[in-house]
Amino acid sequence: MKERVSAGFTLIELMIAVAIVGILAAIAYPSYQSYVIRSGRTDGQAALMEIMQAQERHYSQNQTYTTNLGAGANGLNLGVAQDAAVSTPEQRYTITAAACAGTTIANCVNLTAARTEAQSADTECGNLSLNSRGVKAISGTGSVQRCW
Repeated sequence: MKERVSAGFTLIELMIAVAIVGILAAIAYPSYQSYVIRSGRTDGQAALMEIMQAQERHYSQNQTYTTNLGAGANGLNLGVAQDAAVSTPEQRYTITAAACAGTTIANCVNLTAARTEAQSADTECGNLSLNSRGVKAISGTGSVQRCW
C-alpha cells in the first residue's frame, strides 16, 4: 500500500496566509504614510530655518529684509532667479517671502513653505510659516506645537 505524501499547501491554507498578509498591510500602510508625511515636514522646517538665517544675515548688513530669495540686487542668492520661490531639497515645499501683516519688509519678513506634490496630503499641518519675530504658524487643522 502506497502512502500519500503532501507536497504543498492546500487552497485554504494559502487563502489564510493571503488574508493575514492583507490585514498586516492594511494596518502598516497608513502608519508608513503618516511617517513619510511627518519626515517630509522636517524638510520644510529645515529650509525655513536656513532661509531665515540668510534673511537675518541680510538684515544685519542692509538694515532691511528682502522678498527676493534669488539673484540680483537686494537678493539672498539662494540659487534661483530673481524673485523666484525656492524649492526644498526633497521638492516637498516651495518657500516664498513677504512682509509680515501690518508692517513693511524693512521691519519683518514672513517665510511661507507651501506644500507641493507628495506633501500636499499633509492636511494636519498644511503650509508652514515662520517670521523674523520667531512666530511659527500653520494653515492646517493641527496645532502649531505638534507641527513644529
